[in-house]
Amino acid sequence: MAVHATIDLETLNTRPDSVIMTIGAIKFDPYTGDAPYDDFYHRVDIDDQMERGRTTSDDTLAWWQKQSPAIIEEAFSTADRESVDKVLVDLRDYLVGVDKIWCQGPVFDIGILENIYTQYNKKWRWNFWQIRDSRTLFGLMPTDPRKEMSFAAHNALEDCRIQSKCIQKVYSTLGIEGK
Repeated sequence: MAVHATIDLETLNTRPDSVIMTIGAIKFDPYTGDAPYDDFYHRVDIDDQMERGRTTSDDTLAWWQKQSPAIIEEAFSTADRESVDKVLVDLRDYLVGVDKIWCQGPVFDIGILENIYTQYNKKWRWNFWQIRDSRTLFGLMPTDPRKEMSFAAHNALEDCRIQSKCIQKVYSTLGIEGK
């Protein structure tokens, strides 16, 4: 069984040094229609990031205000926030045994993660050749497979779940088979 994972961040900026509010990840086998499994979802301590100089932007904050109240509450809730150090170690451990890591534009998610891992003097577990871009994959289809699904966009874990299912759909449609 192939073990791939999707990772998604919800942030307060689009720069590599942006504040991360939530991190979601989920594992899946792209060669099957099996449900994604082994959820990873953490709310990250925002205050510590701000004290260390991580950034926010007025444009991103304005964009968040246009989202649904439920999505805003989930992303901005102060409940269950965990230290950055703990979340980074937990994510690194979570990715043990993962063959490929998918992001909706890895320059964003992976770039921000590598920046914060470096800032907090932590090692990440992936190699550059393991990173995949689902946006490029979805562009191979006549229509973006996400448009056929109803979901709560901008919840990091839900975005990962849908992204994983869409990757499976593209693999199936294009006849991509496992080794």
